[in-house]
Amino acid sequence: MRACGFGSLAIFCVMIGLSFDPRAAFQAGGFLSLVMTLVLLLKAHEARTKDHRRMEMWLYLPKERRPPQAYAQKTIAAAMRETYFTFARWSVLLSIMLLAAALLASVLGI
Repeated sequence: MRACGFGSLAIFCVMIGLSFDPRAAFQAGGFLSLVMTLVLLLKAHEARTKDHRRMEMWLYLPKERRPPQAYAQKTIAAAMRETYFTFARWSVLLSIMLLAAALLASVLGI
């Protein structure tokens, strides 16, 4: 969630930089949101094989609360994969809205 927040902040800054041309700002925001969606989908695919002991989530768990190794890999991988997919869905919805706004701005001649 934190990484998506920083990515969204970067996209917002690019859009503010292009605010003199609303169509270009919305178009850039939509394209960059699509890039963020693709990165999230790649991370979701990678989550199945990534070592759970190297993930931030695992490091935050106290040692006495950590599940057994065999169970932990499947569980953490599934949770991370689902989380990446959730944020990818939000990102693609944002992208659709921004690209629709760019299309509307183009049609209206803004």
